[in-house]
Formats: sequence, C-alpha cells, structure tokens
Amino acid sequence: MNGLAEAVRSFALTRWVSRKTWPDFERWQAAALRRFLDRDLPRASFYGKAQARLVDLPVTDKALLMARFDEFNIHRLTAAKAWAALARDGRAGSLTVGASTGTSGNRGLFVISEAEKYRWLGAILAKAAPDLLWRGMRVAVILPQNTRLYDSARKSRLIKLAFFDLTAGPESWRGALEMFDPTVIIAPPKILRHFASEGFRLRPKRVFSAAETLDPVDRPVIEDFFRLPLDQIYMATEGLFAVTCRQGGLHLAEDSVFFEFEPAGEGLVTPLVTAFRRRTQIMARYRMNDLLRLSKEPCRCGSPLRCVDEIVGRMDDVFRLVSQDGPILVTPDVLRNAVLKADRRIDDFRLIQTGPDRIELRLPPSFADDVAVAAHQAVRALLEMRKAVATVTLIRTPLPLETSRKLRRVECRLEPAR
Repeated sequence: MNGLAEAVRSFALTRWVSRKTWPDFERWQAAALRRFLDRDLPRASFYGKAQARLVDLPVTDKALLMARFDEFNIHRLTAAKAWAALARDGRAGSLTVGASTGTSGNRGLFVISEAEKYRWLGAILAKAAPDLLWRGMRVAVILPQNTRLYDSARKSRLIKLAFFDLTAGPESWRGALEMFDPTVIIAPPKILRHFASEGFRLRPKRVFSAAETLDPVDRPVIEDFFRLPLDQIYMATEGLFAVTCRQGGLHLAEDSVFFEFEPAGEGLVTPLVTAFRRRTQIMARYRMNDLLRLSKEPCRCGSPLRCVDEIVGRMDDVFRLVSQDGPILVTPDVLRNAVLKADRRIDDFRLIQTGPDRIELRLPPSFADDVAVAAHQAVRALLEMRKAVATVTLIRTPLPLETSRKLRRVECRLEPAR
C-alpha cells in the first residue's frame, strides 16, 4: 500500500471508530489490543514473546527506553545510530527518526516507518480538520524543530504545509507566515498569544494549541484575537494522545492508544500508554510525565472516546515541599490558580521552586504594586494552609517571549524525584 493510500485508510478508520457506540468501541479496542500483544509486541526483543494480559507487562519509562533503545524497536536500531541519523537528515534507511525538545533536560527518541508516518497523517486529519480537508488546507506548523514526520503531509495535493522554526524567533518569519495565509495554525500557546499582542495579520479557520501546557490565562486572549475557539493537539515524542473535536471536547486517541491511569492526587492522573497501532517502536505500558484531569461526562459530539478536561502540567513540576506533617506535593494547577485568582489583572507570571524550602514568584514590573502584593500573599497563604515550610521571594522582572525553551509558568527546578 502506498503512503497516501495508507493515510486515506487511517482517515477512514479514525472517522469510523469515532461513530461507534461505547460497547462496540470497547469490543473493537480489545480486539485491536489483542492483535498487538500477539503479533507486534513479540517482535521487540525487550519482550520477545506474546503476553496473555497487558497488565503482566512491566511499566516502562523514558529512562528505560533510552537505555535499551534497540530492544524496543524491531529493527534493533541503536540510540547512537538514531542520534547520528537525526544529525544528518532524520533518516535511518527507510525509517524516520525524531526526538523530543528535551523540556526536562533529557531528550527522547522515536523511530517510525513510512506506513506509520502516513497513518499518523490520516489520523490527525480525521480528528483535527476533516471538514476542511476537501477544500484544501494551508497548515502552518510552528514548533521548536522540524521533523520528517510532516513529510507525508507535503506529498498530498490537498494540503500545503509550511514549517516555521520557533527557535529562530517570530520576527524572522512573520512576513512569510502572513504571506502563506494559513487556514490552520498549530503552535504553542505562548506563540499564539504573541501573534495577538503583536497584531499578526492572520485569518485561519482553525487554531490549535500544541507542544506546551495551555494555561487558562492564555485562552481568552488567543480566542478574542482570532475570533475562533482555541482547540488543542496533545502530542508528544511518544505519539498523538488527544485532539479537540468540533464540540470542544479534548478526546483521548483511544482508537490508537490504550490508556491506563495512575492516581496522582488532587483528582489528577498520570497515564500509562500502550500504542497498539505502532509496529516499529513498541510502546507498551509507558509511563508519561503528564498530569491530566479526566472529564466525568461524555462529550455531546457522541464519540465513545473519553475526554480530558485539562492537561495540568508535568509531574516534574509538582512542588515537593516539607510540612509540619512530613513531605507534601503541590500540583501545578493548584499553584497556578492561587496566583491567577489573587487579582484578575494578572495575565503572566513565573512560580519557580529553586530549593527544598525556596520559591520565587516572578512578576513583570508593569504590574501595579497592589497586584504583586496580592499574588505574593496568595502563594504564601496557600503554603500556610498546606503547612508547608517555604520562603516565597517576590521578584519584579520582565518576562520576555522565550523561543529556546518551553514555557512553564510553574516550574520545579529541584533534581527529579527518584
């Protein structure tokens, strides 16, 4: 099957599955997972044999994957050869190699086949813009690094795709972006917000936030500027995990990924993912680093795929503090809300844990003094309520657009917990 035929097949399958009833979807997913365990998983030497049940498999993570990279892909491609391929053109024979941006300091690799690349294209088009596809689309992808993953889109006559390098800075490609006149924009929320503040001349039909946590403070600014609802694409090195539907529900990609959820406190969960439609690099019971708040209600669009109310942030950015009652954890959403609710004039900030008992609250000098005092007091009050022993230092400093790293308004700079 050629690439575009694979994309069409994936598009059709993704649309078909989204129309199933929940009982029918469960049966379909169970059968797909069974095939994966019997046929695909044993081809990776880390596993070596079929498994009777998914829960019998060990939980994996990025550290294990990178330490034994060749054992998780069926071509036994080593991490060293993958890095070398990435440094050249991202090709290792017929395979495409990519990597994460390394937000947490260690980059993760992925390797996919040509068929998987087109399968990804079909799935994301079916989820993100099925109604726009037949009219032709101009898609602007604004991310920190290009990847050959997008090559499949460039070969379709229905899609014109342009990549804009985030690290080069928006002013270096503003003219080219405006001239391209995209109908779909995929970019981190900080860049979408920058378009609003700088008045970029853009008139897309759909806008997707991607690659960073979408903070509540950014959504209204972006939506007011574009006069469109802001949708999300939740995607990582490990795969495509969720896309917003036309009714506004952020649906998990359960048509290609089986999710298990570990409780993380505060009503949040962290996912274990099994990508049952990937056949080159096996991802089974892989622990993600993200914190999700699952929706309790089904989406009104009727899809059987579950929804996420909020992607809260990363486990790495949970504040780890000492209290009178012992160690405590405070999640990014709780910390973010404390700052934002202190005064409605607050539209940007940084809250950083720099030591076991030290926290910095950074606010722009343009904020009125009473705003800064209210935010400072709100963070201290939250910590006092949790009985945390910590000093919160208020720092007035500009918060410029950073294109060399992901925006993390709440950030823990302690060594990762072991």
